[in-house]
Amino acid sequence: MVSSLPAKNEQYGTKEYWDQRYLEEKDNDSFDWFKSYADLAELLHELIPEKSSRILMLGCGNSRLSEDMWEDGYHNIVNIDYSGILIEQMKERHGTLRPLMEWHEMDIRDLKFDDAAFDVAIDKGTMDAMMTAKGDVWDPPQQVIDDCNKEVEETLRVLKPDGLFVYLTFGQPHFRRRYLQKDGTTLTIKQLGEAFHYYLYILRKNRQP
Repeated sequence: MVSSLPAKNEQYGTKEYWDQRYLEEKDNDSFDWFKSYADLAELLHELIPEKSSRILMLGCGNSRLSEDMWEDGYHNIVNIDYSGILIEQMKERHGTLRPLMEWHEMDIRDLKFDDAAFDVAIDKGTMDAMMTAKGDVWDPPQQVIDDCNKEVEETLRVLKPDGLFVYLTFGQPHFRRRYLQKDGTTLTIKQLGEAFHYYLYILRKNRQP
């Protein structure tokens, strides 16, 4: 995996880097940012008690999260990633064993789904990749601000009322809250881990009166 590391961190935010990385990796390679499903299962069971819930995986990559959730009974998962190379690899990998799982080449900033189409959306480090553009972390470039706001706005659009946007990151609240606090939503933040902390942001789309 070391050979797949970018020369500069800002490359994490480019489609070209991910296309090249997935081309170079082996067919059965996988990579999970932060925690595995085993670490998160109890929390996700609490947040998503209905295993028939329609779940959107934002920037799925070749993580095993969708695969592990499927094995745990969540069979209504739609995966998107803007790398067409990755999507074709994942279709081939999972097509026989998990034929109902969907894979679509798509940009999280421009979702091609109808309004209120999902119960839950999960981002496990995808927004973080968009934040690697060169600049001051305390005063991010306008492109970072626009990209992150667009992801959240698009995600809220495709969520049903009372739907959840679940975002796992190492990013502390004073760096992430600005993108997640939106009108008509309720934000809950959970700190995970001990020596090294992760944060689970749970953004609920409020029901309209």
